[in-house]
Amino acid sequence: MRTLAALLAATALMGASPPPAETFVEAAGPNGPLKGTMLAPPGAVAPVVLMIPGSGPTDRDGNNPLGVKAASLRLIAEGLAAQGIASVRVDKRGLFASAAAVPDANAVTMDDYATDVHAWVSSIRARTGAQCVWLLGHSEGGLVALAASRAPEGICGLILVSAPGRPLGTVLREQLHANPANAPLLDQADHAITELEAGRRIDASTLHPALAPLFRANVQGFLISAMALDPAKLVAAYRGPVQILQGERDIQVSPQDAALLAQAQPKAELRLLPDTNHVLKVVTTDDRAANLATYADPGLPLAPQIVPDIAAFVRARR
Repeated sequence: MRTLAALLAATALMGASPPPAETFVEAAGPNGPLKGTMLAPPGAVAPVVLMIPGSGPTDRDGNNPLGVKAASLRLIAEGLAAQGIASVRVDKRGLFASAAAVPDANAVTMDDYATDVHAWVSSIRARTGAQCVWLLGHSEGGLVALAASRAPEGICGLILVSAPGRPLGTVLREQLHANPANAPLLDQADHAITELEAGRRIDASTLHPALAPLFRANVQGFLISAMALDPAKLVAAYRGPVQILQGERDIQVSPQDAALLAQAQPKAELRLLPDTNHVLKVVTTDDRAANLATYADPGLPLAPQIVPDIAAFVRARR
């Protein structure tokens, strides 16, 4: 005779939902494939969210080799799957599993990234039969999503998470001026930013060694392309649904940025998240070290409202 414990366990297993299906997927890149991971709930065709990672060598999970291990995008994907929403998270051209897409990951522009977004949208629609795909951009990925939205076919809407609301040049100036230790460098830095904003390259070898990595020659093409974009103007021109999610303890992108985006697009849904930082983890103190410590801890869960807010926004507009 089966024990009560065994019967309860069997009943629980019978009532449990099947796990989401994880599939490795591809889209067309310039010289080789772009690669990513689809996480889809079981059952009928679900809405699909394409996740666009942030700046630098950030992978499909939202991590990078510079010490970020928070796995924010992977955790969002897992949370959305539990809510009946599929996702595709991707490696950027030239990086990680998408290394074959281009020979040099630094030789890229915002238009290139926008082109890759549309390649992913086409691939996802062909694979799933979805009429359109949601774009979720985290940090700089939000600017990529906005750049891609200039050609809106196949895009359901935009989910801008910790996304800048001001041009990159403005943000860089603010960040550099905020640190008193940078005072001796500011004249050079301001001149470099002004030149790049005007579309002119600079000789990085003439800069102070502390500034040279920021403005090195092989990233100036990307900086010029990014500085030419104004996120507020882009979101104002977009006619589809927009959600703006911003942590109130974000030390990289401020609630002011979210407010500027919302002012530019009054129809957008703005969600300010208390005690939430840039990598979407809970922080209850103003201590910078405590905030940054969460960047390296994949075991920390996401702030509790992130996934429910995204899921409710997508479901309400199916």
